Amino acid sequence: MMQHHVLFADDEEHLRKATTQSLAFADIEVTSFDRAAPLLKQLDADFDGVVLTDIRMPEMDGIELLRRVMLIDPDIPVIMATGHGDVDVAVNCIKSGAYDFIEKPWSPERLVASVNRAAEKRRLCLENRRLLGQVKQSKVVTKTLYGRSAPMQRLHQALTAVTQTDVDVLITGDTGTGKEVAARLLHRESARSAGPFVHINCAALPDALIESELFGHEIGAFPGAVRARVGKLEHARRGTLCLDEIDLLPLPLQAKLLDVLHNRTLTRLGSNEQFNLDIRVVALAKSDLETAVAEGRFRADLLYRLNVATLQMPRLNDRREDIPGLFLLLAAEVADKNGLTLPEIPVDHLNALAARDWPGNVRELRNEAERFVLGLSSALGAAGATADTLSQRMAAHEKALIAAAISANGGRLKETYESLGLSRRSLYEKMQRYDLVREDYTD
Repeated sequence: MMQHHVLFADDEEHLRKATTQSLAFADIEVTSFDRAAPLLKQLDADFDGVVLTDIRMPEMDGIELLRRVMLIDPDIPVIMATGHGDVDVAVNCIKSGAYDFIEKPWSPERLVASVNRAAEKRRLCLENRRLLGQVKQSKVVTKTLYGRSAPMQRLHQALTAVTQTDVDVLITGDTGTGKEVAARLLHRESARSAGPFVHINCAALPDALIESELFGHEIGAFPGAVRARVGKLEHARRGTLCLDEIDLLPLPLQAKLLDVLHNRTLTRLGSNEQFNLDIRVVALAKSDLETAVAEGRFRADLLYRLNVATLQMPRLNDRREDIPGLFLLLAAEVADKNGLTLPEIPVDHLNALAARDWPGNVRELRNEAERFVLGLSSALGAAGATADTLSQRMAAHEKALIAAAISANGGRLKETYESLGLSRRSLYEKMQRYDLVREDYTD
């Protein structure tokens, strides 16, 4: 069990001694003060303990101390100690931000229980801040596509390299892995960021309209073409064209698109005039295009034209150690968007999320974060199995839990093996067995 730290202010010496002794028996460290002012000097926004204060004290009373603590950090838990006549005052203090109040004379059990709850709340608050801080201090690439796992580190390196070029890019990955997020990031960090980012979903357009949507047309090009239209390709000039679900583009249009990409020229429907086309194409596909080529559903020459650079978006199940930090980041975004306070997220909850299967990938995790912040979170299901045999499934599950716990505790092994209920030796042995390195989870 982790030792908590309490700063206690009370002008009655006998009460300070008795309280210090009661908390010491519960393995809680106490620093006591006979006035509020010296206690304040011990506080800053990184204080990792609890403030316990009497309400009635000379010079500065507990109410003023509470106000000043809230100015330092409103998330520092303050427990108000009150006499019988001050209960109404203590209740008003809770409305002003105090964590709890305890009425004199209190039982040691009541005091210890309140301090333990407050200390756990503070620990979670600081842990959540740490995880969010990792993201906020990251580079743009790692902030937009959060992840510290090996698959995400490889993706970050590839993205950083590709943004420095102007080549066409193919981004593949399962639904919900963030393909469009990566495409927008490529555009935003490239030399074309001042130009348009034009996104078109090849699966969402009717066959009769998709050619006109892509290439544009002149007046009279076909029945109903009463005015000229600029196509998506032309609209993306000096910018980026994102072709989502390119694997569902009809074969006849694949041939026309190949010609445009090869020559970098465009001719509108109903026109003989060609003009140069300065665009970068980022194609997104959720299916294996090589398989589609083998089955005759996709042109091999178009695949070779598009995959000058290929980025593979990893599944969330393949980077479980990223889930605690990613969930916290997504929850913070939801809270900020809706003007809500981010709830404290227990480490055990983060660990349970990391052990679940996420077939919908980041998109599904984002939905779970939104439900959590809005108070609509469903009960966590059992972790899914991704291995073939029972022993492999259990090993994969255990590795995911340990990796998530190390990540949630910032690489601090003492807190990790305590939170998992392991001995230090057992944790070290399991880390060696699963090739887990503590330094991969530290700032």
